[in-house]
Amino acid sequence: MTSALLTDRYELTMIDAAIGSGVHERECVFEVFARRLPDGRRYGIVAGTGRLLQLIRDFRFGDSELDWLRENRVVRQATLDWLADYSFAGSISGYREGEVYFPGSPLLIVQGGFAESVLLETLVLSVLNYDSAVASAASRMVTAAIGRPLAEMGSRRASERAAVAAARAAFIAGFGSTSNLEAGRTWGVPTMGTAAHAFTLLHDTERAAFEAQVAALGPATTLLVDTYDVTRAVELAVEVAGTGLGAVRIDSGDLPSQVAAVRAQLDALGATGTRITVTNDLDEYAIAVLSASPVDSFGVGTSVVTGSGHPAAGLVYKLVARRDDAGVWQTVAKLSASKATIGGRKFPVRTLAAGVAEEETIYVGSVPGESASARPLLVPLVTAGAADESFLGADGTQRAREHRAFAVAELPLDALRLSKGEPAIPTTYIADATA
Repeated sequence: MTSALLTDRYELTMIDAAIGSGVHERECVFEVFARRLPDGRRYGIVAGTGRLLQLIRDFRFGDSELDWLRENRVVRQATLDWLADYSFAGSISGYREGEVYFPGSPLLIVQGGFAESVLLETLVLSVLNYDSAVASAASRMVTAAIGRPLAEMGSRRASERAAVAAARAAFIAGFGSTSNLEAGRTWGVPTMGTAAHAFTLLHDTERAAFEAQVAALGPATTLLVDTYDVTRAVELAVEVAGTGLGAVRIDSGDLPSQVAAVRAQLDALGATGTRITVTNDLDEYAIAVLSASPVDSFGVGTSVVTGSGHPAAGLVYKLVARRDDAGVWQTVAKLSASKATIGGRKFPVRTLAAGVAEEETIYVGSVPGESASARPLLVPLVTAGAADESFLGADGTQRAREHRAFAVAELPLDALRLSKGEPAIPTTYIADATA
């Protein structure tokens, strides 16, 4: 299925006018970055790159798309002819998926003709803004959980395709599983799930519901114990499944006190190995509050798929350099108040001291020299129109997850605090003195 119309009309009308003025093939550099992090956040996580590369590969205008554009008079015939042959043939570099980013970080750099590059703006931003928002929130939840597993279960709180993207982004950020089956099939995210309150209510008694679930899934299953009376349900759960019951799930109530009481009851019943999972409207702050409770795992829904209050990462896609008619590179930048940009091709590194990040150093117009204390952040993603296959599919998703763990481990401890604060490290620009 083509992704060509997952864009805004003005992308095509800009191309139409640029073809008319003869500048549509001017080589340009576009850059994706965030002017700021969401209020009080100390770092962000790049996510969506693997999805984006596949969508760019599928960005083609077939007969039905061209017919629709023609019938609705979106662009002129010359532009329709150009679109019929469209395939991005430029280059894209960027931060590795799972990488940490800060204000000004050039997460993605697209270089190619103006028309072929500007056409990708909406697609790039719609993917990276949402996925990075989810991953950034999920990473904070992973920190708050202090090593305890988290499951993403927010599919019913997002649109059907966003739910799959959110499950993938949360997995990259450190969640261990998802309730979403399509995320499992497409991206290799481990799936989980047992039963909802409706299953208990379906049966004549709570005991009958537990017996049916254990018969189907075995005693290692997780039984939901808060449909009626939690204390009675825990007792029934152990009676039905035995002391080898895998887990009980609590989805309501005053969780700290409820969890403590259930843990004591399970231990008294001899079910000392039975785990407790909680799933009641959790976010990173609620998870942190429960860190002193005997919770074994968490399930998070609404908060993770909505970026915990910040459903978009605030990324923008801006032209920063172009060649003139003589083939000379020209730096370009917006000067408008509050939305000014820094022009020029950028080469970012993360400056480290004893393995701990100290600064995001962005060289403008010149490639930095090699240094043992600086980790280059850009990697090639697309070369001459061909995507690096290592970033795609389930394998690419797993690599992104591993890189997130590596990148977060470089951060100073202050970066992991949930309280509001400034970005964990400063961003410094170093301009080429010869430019």
